Amino acid sequence: MAPTDETGQAARHTTPPDAPPPAGPGVDPVPGSRPGARMPRWLPRAMVLALALYAVFQLGSWAFHQLIGLLINVLIAFFLALAVEPAVSWMAARGVRRGLGTFLVFLGVLIAAAGFVTLLGSMLAGQIIKIVEDFPDYLDSVINWINGHFHTELRRVDIQEGLLRSDWLRNYVQNSATGVLDVSTQVLGGLFQLLTIGLFSFYFAADGPRLRRTVCSLLPPARQAEVLRAWEIAVNKTSGYLYSRGLMALVSGLAHYVLLEFLEVPYAPVLAVWVGLVSQFIPTIGTYLAGALPMLIAFTVDPWYALWVLVFVVIYQQFENYVLQPKLTSRTVDIHPAVAFGSVVAGTALLGAVGALIAIPATATLQAFLGAYVRRYDVTDDPRVLGHRGPRPGGGGAGALARVRGLWVRRPAAEGAPSADAEPS
Repeated sequence: MAPTDETGQAARHTTPPDAPPPAGPGVDPVPGSRPGARMPRWLPRAMVLALALYAVFQLGSWAFHQLIGLLINVLIAFFLALAVEPAVSWMAARGVRRGLGTFLVFLGVLIAAAGFVTLLGSMLAGQIIKIVEDFPDYLDSVINWINGHFHTELRRVDIQEGLLRSDWLRNYVQNSATGVLDVSTQVLGGLFQLLTIGLFSFYFAADGPRLRRTVCSLLPPARQAEVLRAWEIAVNKTSGYLYSRGLMALVSGLAHYVLLEFLEVPYAPVLAVWVGLVSQFIPTIGTYLAGALPMLIAFTVDPWYALWVLVFVVIYQQFENYVLQPKLTSRTVDIHPAVAFGSVVAGTALLGAVGALIAIPATATLQAFLGAYVRRYDVTDDPRVLGHRGPRPGGGGAGALARVRGLWVRRPAAEGAPSADAEPS
């Protein structure tokens, strides 16, 4: 007997008890999905790992920002150790222990720096005392000049009382008194920083072979040769940079000493040493800082002397930039002036004054190290290499100027030659 429509529909709607419910209209069932499915086992571990990595990154960033000052000091100490490495190695080759040799080198540098600072401080103190003692005479001369040209009746006593009673002077004294503690803190911090740099540089220089051996023990033999080569290049470039700067400082100091002695400016030897050191070892603005102090001292003697010092500083700076410096640095830090200037700007942007000081030897070291891996080819003999413009394509083999010149040369020749139609006489 054939089933009826009702029994057929009932049979079609009957489902097994363990079968999943049918999907709703318009929704495709997910293959393999079932109610009450659990989270994958790897997902909690991945979340924990991501959080742990984020925490480690934040901790490392915080530690780096907290230790940035120490890292900069270590970088300065490393370059100082590279600078004194030739002297220490020379003493070690003659039987002196590296620790003692390093101590003697640093002792010599310390004595020279202390002597220079003492002489400079005594000079500045003497000039300040002289300016303070002569200030009433300067003030009287200025007041007399103003009274004579502007028909006023100013008096030095009135000006002094007005300055003593002014709010500006009172506020300045209060701010200076409150800033003494800040200045003392900065001085102590600077001394501690110098001590840190000195200790690290001493250890780097005294234990140089041990440090290189430790670094090379972490690398395969092929990499060890590259590291030692880079280290040797860094030593040569850094020491060569300081050597060339020292020679230029000596020449600059002698030249300015002759000028200052000729003008009879007081403290000429100390001012000459100041100009030589500051102009060579403070990049970019060292020349202006070096010339400002001799100009100020010369101005106290005669205002025209300050002008002569300014003219001499400008002329000597051009001589040094275009004649002296290229010859002295051609074998030590042979880099293009534009590259040197760009490296100083980049170093200043990254590390401030420290970056400006170590930018040139670092750039020279990197350039010398990468030069071995850059393949160079012979340059073709083309006039365009030397900056000469060749003939334009499609221009008949000559430029417009050459064609005009050729026409001008041929025109007198054509005027002087007899024409083909002329009858012979």
